[in-house]
Amino acid sequence: MRGRAFVLALAALPVGLAGCGSAPMPSATSSPTPTRGPWVLFQSGSPTSTPVGPFYSGTRPAGLPSVSFLSTSSAGCAIGWPDSGEVLIPMNITPITGGFKVEWPSAYGSYYRITAVLQGLVAGAQPAPSWQTVPAGAGCTTTTTITGLTTGAPYIIWLDAPDTPRRADGSRSLYSGKSGVVKPL
Repeated sequence: MRGRAFVLALAALPVGLAGCGSAPMPSATSSPTPTRGPWVLFQSGSPTSTPVGPFYSGTRPAGLPSVSFLSTSSAGCAIGWPDSGEVLIPMNITPITGGFKVEWPSAYGSYYRITAVLQGLVAGAQPAPSWQTVPAGAGCTTTTTITGLTTGAPYIIWLDAPDTPRRADGSRSLYSGKSGVVKPL
């Protein structure tokens, strides 16, 4: 008798749940039909034309930001670098023949690593960048020159401060910098 009461209680369970404000359960024979069309919509596209001309011709179209960070004067240094809590070390980048002159504040370590990474398409694995080690400058800024680059080719300059100091609160000072796309003369 006890087993029979258990079976009856289990059989009544779905009916009891349906009466508690939930929607009736669909039967096994019903099949849902979409009422608003297919679940996945797609539209055929059209190819875009291939860009013509170089990435950078020496002048910038109106509305694009400058590649290098602008400096202002301050009492301590000839260049007052922005200190707005940004993530990246600010850099001034000047294109020269076959390379760049790069300048940044000396406040982020005793030495730096810098490289220019070519932005052309490469089939297969990307070649490892050739890092140049630069000791921190004696004054407010550190300056280096990157040479041996292809004139007119697009590059991005990366700066790394591996031994960046910590602030009084224990947080790290800025430890990397990155330019936009630049081209040597």
